[in-house]
Parts: sequence; structure tokens; C-alpha cells
Amino acid sequence: MKAVRAKTPRRPALKKPSNPSLKDPVGVYCRVRPLSRPDQECCIEVISETTVQIHPPDGYRIFRNGEYRETQYSFKEVFGTLVAQKELFDVVAKPLVEDLIRGKNGLLFTYGVTGSGKTHTMTGSPGDGGLLPRCLDMIFNSIGPFQAKRFVFKLDDKNGVDVQCEVDALLERQKRDAMPVPKTPSGKRQIDPEFADMINVQDHCKVEEVDEDNVYSVFVSYIEIYNNYIYDLLEEAPFDPIKPKPPQSKILREDQNHNMYVTGCTEVEVKSTEEAFEVFWRGQKKRRIANTQLNRESSRSHSVFIIKLAQAPLDADGDNVLQEKEQITLSQLSLVDLAGSERTNRTKAEGNRLREAGNINQSLMTLRTCIEVLRENQMYGTNKMVPYRDSKLTHLFKNYFDGEGKVRMIVCVNPKAEDYEESLQVMRFAEMTQEVEVARPVDRPLCGLTPGRRFRNQAFREELSRKLEMRGGPINGETEEQCVSEMFLQNFPPLPSCELLDVNDDQTLPKLIEVLEKRHKLRQMLSEEFAKNVLAFKTMLQDFDSSVVSKENYIQGKLSEKEKTIAGQKMELERLEKKIKTLEYKIEILEKTATIYEEDKRNLQQELESKSQKLQRQASDKRRLEARLQGMVAETTMKWEKECERRVAAKQLEMQNKLWVKDEKLKQLKAIVTEPKNEKPERPSRERDREKPIQRSVSPSPVPNAPPVRLRHRRSRSAGERWVDHKPPSNLPTETVMQPHVPHAITVAAASEKALAKCDKYMLTHQELASDGEIETKLIKGDVFKTRGGGQAVQFTEIETLKQESPTGRKRRSSPSNPDPPEDAGDSEWTDVETRCSVAVEMRAGSALGPGYQHHAQPKRRKP
Repeated sequence: MKAVRAKTPRRPALKKPSNPSLKDPVGVYCRVRPLSRPDQECCIEVISETTVQIHPPDGYRIFRNGEYRETQYSFKEVFGTLVAQKELFDVVAKPLVEDLIRGKNGLLFTYGVTGSGKTHTMTGSPGDGGLLPRCLDMIFNSIGPFQAKRFVFKLDDKNGVDVQCEVDALLERQKRDAMPVPKTPSGKRQIDPEFADMINVQDHCKVEEVDEDNVYSVFVSYIEIYNNYIYDLLEEAPFDPIKPKPPQSKILREDQNHNMYVTGCTEVEVKSTEEAFEVFWRGQKKRRIANTQLNRESSRSHSVFIIKLAQAPLDADGDNVLQEKEQITLSQLSLVDLAGSERTNRTKAEGNRLREAGNINQSLMTLRTCIEVLRENQMYGTNKMVPYRDSKLTHLFKNYFDGEGKVRMIVCVNPKAEDYEESLQVMRFAEMTQEVEVARPVDRPLCGLTPGRRFRNQAFREELSRKLEMRGGPINGETEEQCVSEMFLQNFPPLPSCELLDVNDDQTLPKLIEVLEKRHKLRQMLSEEFAKNVLAFKTMLQDFDSSVVSKENYIQGKLSEKEKTIAGQKMELERLEKKIKTLEYKIEILEKTATIYEEDKRNLQQELESKSQKLQRQASDKRRLEARLQGMVAETTMKWEKECERRVAAKQLEMQNKLWVKDEKLKQLKAIVTEPKNEKPERPSRERDREKPIQRSVSPSPVPNAPPVRLRHRRSRSAGERWVDHKPPSNLPTETVMQPHVPHAITVAAASEKALAKCDKYMLTHQELASDGEIETKLIKGDVFKTRGGGQAVQFTEIETLKQESPTGRKRRSSPSNPDPPEDAGDSEWTDVETRCSVAVEMRAGSALGPGYQHHAQPKRRKP
């Protein structure tokens, strides 16, 4: 019978929206487990309901140079060593179950070091169930009377859910009952005593205000993340004793609402707490555990138990499920038992255990990195990419941190002193995690149908059955055959009284015989009518059989066509899956390429920054060099100004000397003119001149009180500095009066780096022949400075020249009768005086090297 669809408003979107303006921080709770032995040293103390204090143990303080530092950490709530599982459940997990039934997602995970009590908190122990069995018990206590029949809800392989009509669900149940595979336990079966004490919860906790106009179905799945691979713990793989196959890892995919799910994961529909926990226990036996130095049964993988709750409203009649996929709400609660972080030097792990520990620590480190990036983006307004894809654990639960549900974490710590450093790291991460805020999901919209439809339908059925009872319908469980027989007997005429009180009574027996005859006739009539009806019914049955056979043939043809279509669709699905795998492989390659390009980009940015810094340094060096050159130019300008002033003064002195010479000549000329003309001076012969030289008159000095010139050694202007005096062995000694003299000098025949390293001035003595054939000595001077490579370099600054000239004879006049000598006769006349002091010292300036100096003796004058 086809279900009648009611017109209801559709939802605006499939994806569960979240309200970005309303955010809730991640709820972080701390649970301290009791010590294994009473004589163990404790390093964690519960200060208040929200604060714990951790202090270094005694041995740690001695090892750390006696430092004693206590640290306090605050959480939403702290549970001490004596807390019961029920109290922990009421505070932490109960709100998540309430949100699950209201259509919201939730994530609860336990975090801590190995042996801190994470698995005990999640699963529990015999007689004291943990959070997982209590969550299941609360769910089924709340939705028990409102559960749909099996296979009314059917999960697809794309993280969605479909709703089926009653006929399709019945066919699915019959098909399941015919399969030889073992069925999941029902409520009437005996519970496995291995876990019976764990689910024997007497609290009967349930959610208030459950929507009674909805029908519910619960699906559970159980996976583990081992060495960064996902495995299905509920997968029933065929056992091959000859060549057993290892379990196949599963792939993470994203559905149309951008939610992550595990493709191909087994999801079992359960109807009771016992059935759900038996499914969990079946997967728990396959989970990987190992014995380490810290824990006898250490979890070597992260386990994730997922509870999915599908709910849909009833139709307007309150009888059947509304056949609209848009009205289905699918919420899930993920219970995660993380593997403990550990140090391999303490667990003494080797081989596979060492590899497992490395993968466990890597996934936990990725979780910590994601939390840090989320916190930084929210606190500082940055937009850094959260590295969810670096680990399967963080990639699976990225939707919860993006605003798809409530997130809560239980930090389990062991207060023993040996776990101090690990507990310290766990506390820091947990306190940082509660600073991350997650967007609050909004409530699901109403379906638009009248509330109370289920109870009105039940009341209608009860009233209908009551009226049927009043009209002679089935009462008190009577069968339909009994009712038909009673109605059939009521159609016969009633029997008269058969009591004979008198022997002569001749009326009672005839009346009885008459009634019996009537009954017999009526019975024959009914028998004939019944035979006719039987014959007609047989004819109808034959017709119906023929029609059924024809319909079966038609259905078989249709089924074969459908099977062909399904086979084609399966082939298409396989092709699409292969294409998806190819695209995923290409995506991985592109992601790796993008990572390589990002690394190249970072390297180029670093190189660009180093180049820009180098350019800045070069610009600053250039500015300093320009300032230095400007200082040198100013200094050289000042030196040349002083040199010009000195030269101008010397020129003025020379001109004064020339004027004085001219004055003397004029005086002599005047004296000659004023002498009497009759007296002629006899001209001495040349022989007399050669024998008797003319006595010259001592003329006064042009510069009064000039100090006599005293011969002395020429000293360098930088006499206070240390010099390298480089004199090549090929130089000839000069027997001049004035010799270069440099104090504190190191005299070398060849320049060496050792000598240059000890001095800051350098002088090279170079000799060459001048144009007149005399030896000319040049003193080449320079500054010594250190190079960047650690060597020494010389920059030449100036050159001093030492000349030696041979004296020449006195120049004579060409004719003694010339009365008017030329103007420059005085200069040529006294040239022999200058040549007597022909030894001079010159300093020639190099390129911008400084002023030059000249030194000459004063010429002597003849008498007029």
C-alpha cells in the first residue's frame, strides 16, 4: 500500500547551519586518576573545583639545580580521584546526548599520557560503566517507545540517509532473516557475561521533552586510526587459513555538505543498549593493544565510536513516516579514545612499537598544531591555513572545529612523579585548547505539521477497538473463528423447551421435531450455498493463481531488466570510483607540488630579504664613503688654501727681494753717474781677474735678523707613527747632507705581510737617473690598512723627491762696455751664489695628496 504524502514546507538547505556570532569555547575537563600504590610520590594536587597544581618531584628539583616551581592550571571543572563515573557523565556527556537527540552533533575525546585512565573513563570496568555505555543507555531510554522498525531508515554510502516505506522495510527484514550470517542480538537474547556488568546501569537517565511525533533509529560504527591509516573494526572479512589477508584501510571523503566521513565503513542499526554495546565489544576485541613498560594494555591506535541518530517526522495522520528526504535529520556523536603520548626512552619501545609510538606522537602533535593555529587566528585576527590534512585524526574531525557541533575534551592525568614532564606538556596543551571557540549550531527548523499526531492516532485506534467490542467484535482476545461460529449459530431458530413433565404430553415432541426439521432444512440450504461459494471461491483462486503467475512472469522480466540496469550502474560506479581514486591521486600530487612551490616561494622571499638587506648595507656604506670623501675634500681644500697662502707669501718675499736688488742697482747707477768723468778706471786684464778675484761687498740681508740655516735631517710629518722603510738592495747610497730619517721604522729589503701587520705607514725608496744624468731619489709614502680577507693593503698618498745637482761656473758678461745691462742681469750675475746651495728638497703632490714644499738657500749680493 502506497503511503500518502502530506504537503509540508521544505528545508532551506541540507547543511546544518551554524551561527558565527554565537560561539562556545571548547569545554576542557580534567580528571585525576588515583595512584597505583599508596607509597608513590604525587606531583599533582587538586586545589579547587576548577584548578589543579603541579609541582616538580624531589628528584627533579635536585637534578634541576634545586629549582622549585609550582604551576597552576585552570579548567572548566576538575574531577578528583574519588569522583564516580555517573558524576563525570552528568557533567560532561549528558549535554552532548541531549544535543544529539535534538539533531546536533557532538565530539568527546579523552587526552593524556599512557596509563592515565583514558580507556577506563570512556569504556569503564565491570560494575562501573564508563561514558560510552551510559550514553547508549540514555539514548535508548529516551527514544525507546518511538523507535522505527528496522530498515525504515537506510544509510547510503555517501554519508546520507534515506527513508523507506513499510513494504520495502519488510522485504529488507525478510531478506536479512533468510541470510545465514549471525544477527545482531535482540533484547530477548541473553547478554554476554563478559560485559554484562558494564551496561547494567540502574540510573535510567533519559532526555526530557523528546519530540514524540518523530521516529528514531540508531546506527553505530567503530573505527581505529593506526599508523595514520583508518581501519573498520566491524568489518567481517572472510577468514582464509591458508593465506590470510590483512585488513584494508579506508579512505576519508567529503560529502555534499562538506562533512568528512569514512567511505565503506560498516554501520549497524541497533535497537537496544545491549545490542549496541555488543557491537562495540566485538570491535574492541580487534583493536590494537600492546604491553609496554608503562602500561600492560597500552592502546596503540586512536579509536572512534560513532553513534548516528536518524529521525524523521510522522505524516499528518500520525501513522507512517513522512516520505520526504529533506525532513530527515541525521546527527552524530563521536566518542574518541586517543592513544597516549609517550616517550620511547621510558617505554623501551623497539621495532613496530617504536614506529607506532612515532605515529601516535605525530598525530597528537598535528592536533596540537591545529589547535594553536585556530587559537592564533581567533585571537589575533590572522587567516592562517589550519593543517587538518596533515593527519587522519584532525582531518576526520575538522567539521567540529569549523562549527558543526559541540566539542569537549577530558584530560586524564596520572599524579605519579614519573609522569611529571609528560603531564606538564598535557596541561599546557589542554589549557590552550579551551581558548579556542567553536561556532554554535542553530536549532533545526520545525516540520510544519500539527504536534501531537502520534497520540491522536493512538486514541483513535483505541476508540475504534472499543466500538467494535460494543458491536460484537472481538473481545478479550477471542479468535476470529470463534466469532464467526457464534454468529453462524445465532442464525438458526431457537430450540423449544424439551422438558417432559407428563406422559401424555403430545405437544413437546412434535414441536421439537418440527424445529429440528427446520434446522435440518436450513442446514442443507446453508451447505448447498456453502458448496456453491466454495466452488466460486475455487474458481476465483484459480483465476487469481493464473493472474499471479502472469504477474510473476512480468515481474521476473522487470527484475531481470532491473538487474541489468543495476549491473550497469555498478559498472558505472566502479568506473567513477576509479576515476575518484585517480583524481584523489592527482589532488595529492597537486598538493605536494603546491607545497614545493610554497617552499620555493619562502626561499625566494628569504633570498629577496637578504638581497634587500645587502643593498641597504651597501647604501649605508656608500653614504659613509661619501661623507668620508667629503671630509677628505674639505681637508684637502683647507690644505691647498694654506699652501696657496704660503706660496703667495713666498712670492711676495721674492718680489720684495727683487725690488731691493733693483734699488741697489739704481743706487750703484746713481753713484756711477755722479762720479767725475776725467778719472777713467783702468780695466784689468783677464789674467788679473783670474789671479785676483774681485772682493764683493757684504750686502745687508733682505730679511733682517734671519737665523742662519742649519743643516738637519728631513723628518716625516707623521714621525709619531710606525713605518715600514722599504729599501731595495739595488739602491745606491747618496752622500748628501740632508738624508731622510724616520724614527721607529722597520727597514726591509722586500715588503712582507708580517712587517705590514705591525705598522700603519709605508715608505718605498726608489732611485732613477734624471734628465741631466744625476741620480734622483723618490720617497713614495702610503697608508697601511687591513682588508676584509684578513690581509694588508697599501694606499699611496704622496711622493717626496730628493735631487742632487752639480754646481756650475759663474756666468760672465758678454761685453764689459755695455752701460745698460738688461733687467735680469742682476739675477744672472748672482747665479753662482745660488748654485753654491744647489742641494734642495722637493715634495711633489700626487692626485689630491697634499701640498708640496721647496727649500732654497738665500743668495748673497755683490758690492756695487
